[in-house]
Amino acid sequence: MEPASRHPWLVRAEKLGRGLENALLIVLFGGLSTLAFAQIVLRNVFSIGLPWADGIIRLAVLWLAVIAAIAASRDGKHIAINLAERLLPDRLARPVEALVDLFTAAVAALLAWYSWSFVRDSRAFEDVLLGTWPAWIFQSILPIGFALVCYRYALRFVAQLRAGRW
Repeated sequence: MEPASRHPWLVRAEKLGRGLENALLIVLFGGLSTLAFAQIVLRNVFSIGLPWADGIIRLAVLWLAVIAAIAASRDGKHIAINLAERLLPDRLARPVEALVDLFTAAVAALLAWYSWSFVRDSRAFEDVLLGTWPAWIFQSILPIGFALVCYRYALRFVAQLRAGRW
């Protein structure tokens, strides 16, 4: 859908979402880089380290990867091999592109469902991370992230249908 054809509150919500995604990416990447650098210096220069830093670094990498995937999905910038675009004529490539968006949404929906099951089980088994923190809090980015990717690709598919790309 073109921005002009959407309601003003949808445009504002999209701007807010983009800003939040970008801010989270900047904060997570900055924090991850700083903490990893500090941990390296502390270990190599002073022979000490922060005992909790490795766990936070692993979690930050997970969160950074998922939020980056969400951000990539907003403009269809995921890694893709677009043979249809290159090999097929435009009238055939467009429906294939729409089907790829539908397939991507379906795969993301499955991943959201199974990651939700994982988080639910982690909560039921009372798994902990970083000492005593419930693991499900940190793992919740997985179903949320995959659901947002699914949502975005489903919207892209619907927009292509409405634009008559079939």
